[in-house]
Amino acid sequence: MRIASKSEILKRVGAAAPVIVQILPALVSGGVERGTVETAVAICKHGGRAIIISRGGPMVRHLDRAGIKHYTVDVHTKNPLRWPKIRSQLKNIFLSESVDLVHVRSRAPAWIALPTALSLGIATVSTVHGRFIASSSFKRHYNGKLLKTDHVIAISNYVKNLITSQYLGVEERLSVVHRGVDINLFNPKNVNQARIVNFVDGLAIPEDLPVIMLPARGTKWKGHHILLEALAKIKDVPFICLLIGAGDGKQAFVDGLVRFGQELGLEGRFRLLPIVDDMPAAMMVADVVVMPSITPEPFGRIAVEAQAMGRPIIAFDHGGAAESVIPGKTGWLAKPGDVDSLANALAAALSLGPRQRKKLAFAARQHIKENFSTDAMCAQTIKIYGRVLNRSIARKKQNFKNK
Repeated sequence: MRIASKSEILKRVGAAAPVIVQILPALVSGGVERGTVETAVAICKHGGRAIIISRGGPMVRHLDRAGIKHYTVDVHTKNPLRWPKIRSQLKNIFLSESVDLVHVRSRAPAWIALPTALSLGIATVSTVHGRFIASSSFKRHYNGKLLKTDHVIAISNYVKNLITSQYLGVEERLSVVHRGVDINLFNPKNVNQARIVNFVDGLAIPEDLPVIMLPARGTKWKGHHILLEALAKIKDVPFICLLIGAGDGKQAFVDGLVRFGQELGLEGRFRLLPIVDDMPAAMMVADVVVMPSITPEPFGRIAVEAQAMGRPIIAFDHGGAAESVIPGKTGWLAKPGDVDSLANALAAALSLGPRQRKKLAFAARQHIKENFSTDAMCAQTIKIYGRVLNRSIARKKQNFKNK
């Protein structure tokens, strides 16, 4: 996918480079934050000037290294009494930086920033990253603020369908931009042996046992329990299961999961580990990566990261995973919530021979490079910025003529 050149973007907005502000609650960690930083870098590379506003966090240092300006503002608060003061802060920033477009990536920032942008005639874009399910009329109203922009981005067709099934008049200004994975970071050729050794050091993983890996935080909807049930059905097959991130869950969750696994006869065959900093190195150890989320994932980052690493992926056939996994070619999609279906997929993945595994690895990585790379995500986002900016300029010219 071709990204617009610097001259093309400059042409869209006249002589000056467009100033694009992205606003999100914080820059702690996670896919939303990484996507925001990646988009900011792409804006700068292709003729714009990028600014990020959040309450701050560890990832601000990445912006400093890239030379991207960050403003620390309390845009995460859900207390309406504090919004007027924050809006005043944002107004000053927007005016002093001559902002052309505001991109909000969460609901609270939308409620705070969009009225200010509208009052100044600034173009707006939003991204819906979550499931966007309203359990009450209040929640529906609160969620809906994120849709009050010139253009809305959904991170998957699943999220898009959730939006259009609940809100009318959005579809004509709604686009799907799948989240991207850094195919250089998640590249098996770029992971050296020292990084792999650093991950396995102290784990004492038997070298002759296939490794099944579930990277997910310790919360019930991520499917740890159903994975253990499926593993109990294939106990005759050699394996060791690493539940990365589960070890950081609440103590009640950790204790309950360990007890559940032991009751299934899996003692010694699974381990709960904390979140790791080097996921590409961790995935190099995996023979199969599993994402058995009980509730549909809005996108399913682990599925694309595993495929980028050439690892077989097993997920349930719902949510964003159904859009990124090609059954039989890059992985398996099990029947949602079905233990037997999940167990069958695990058995099939573990039975792959070297030639089959190599073929799957190549197909999976090519699939991600062509459809789910960071470059593709940024290219599509920048094209949306260009269209929105063009319409904004045309609207301002027409208003000027009418006066």
